[in-house]
Order: sequence, then structure tokens, then C-alpha cells
Amino acid sequence: MKASNKVKLYAIIMSCLLLLVSCSEKPIFQGEYEWELQNFSAVNQANEEVSREDLIGKAWLANFVFTQCTTVCPPMTANMAKLQKKLKEEKVKFNIISFSVDPERDKSEILKEYGDRYEADYSTWNFLTGYSEDEIKAIAKNFKTLAEKEEGTDQFIHSTKIFLINGEGKIVKGYNGIDVPYDEIISDMEILND
Repeated sequence: MKASNKVKLYAIIMSCLLLLVSCSEKPIFQGEYEWELQNFSAVNQANEEVSREDLIGKAWLANFVFTQCTTVCPPMTANMAKLQKKLKEEKVKFNIISFSVDPERDKSEILKEYGDRYEADYSTWNFLTGYSEDEIKAIAKNFKTLAEKEEGTDQFIHSTKIFLINGEGKIVKGYNGIDVPYDEIISDMEILND
């Protein structure tokens, strides 16, 4: 074999090896935050207890809603239902938690009716209540957001983000809950739960 052919063959082999190495690299998760989520204890739409400890071990998603919301909650919840379907289709391990910011009115049975409207699959999606207003304010504070009654109305001020919590219980990222980046969320969940 001529020297020039050996060089070409060597170059081809090295290119193939580099391609294989770069293709086998695991994608890296790019978080935005590292906020510790405090322990919480709540009840879901079936009046079953759910706590932070129940969610440790794999990444999960959270948002803030209330059933009497007249503005952002209906589209946010519809988007979360769509996200739930997409995550299931992609066979991604996940849990979703929707914290009610109106625990006084949003009892378990009310949250169940609300979730039913959006065809929520409760095997991976829990709507939480059963805490005091002060407790939900403290939970929201962990997410660097509010859960406050809007003065002079029966409405509440809260975040419209979908938050990503890692398997250690740290809030690591937030996404737009109205104009949802579905593919980005699915990719991030796959990386964290791999």
C-alpha cells in the first residue's frame, strides 16, 4: 500500500472514531437555578397524602394554579395536559404536581373535578391542597414566586411557569407555561431521569 493511501486510510479511521465518540456522549443538562425545595405535606385530588419525600429520586414538574382562576390557569392546565400526553408518548419517566394557591376553596373533590375537565391522568399528575395559605406562600417562595390573593378580588397572583425539580429536590429550571417549549422540557426530563 502506498504511503498516501495509508495516510488516507488512517484519516478515515480517525474520523470514524471521532464521530463514534461524539455520538456516544451523553447530553448535558443546562439548569438555570439551584433552589432547595422545602419539605411540604399536602393531599391530592383523591385526598391521599403527598410530600416532597414521595417525589425524591426522579425529576418532576410543578406549577401553580387554582380552580376559580379566570385568566391564565385554564390555558396553563390545558398545556400541562398536552405535556403529560407527550411525555407518555416519549416514554419519559415523570410526575407532575399542580399546587393550588387557593387551598381554602380548592378541596380535594374540587381539584378532582378540575383535573377531570382536562383529562388528567392521575397516575402521574397530582393536584395538591390541604395546606394553609401561609404554607402555600412559603412553598411558592421556594420557587421565587408569589401565591397571593389579589386585593379586592377572589383571584390570586402566582407564577405562570412550569418548574423542573431534579431527583434531589432542587428546583433547577423554569419554562413558559403559556407558550410551552415541549421539546425542551421532554429533552431535559430525559437527561435528568436517564
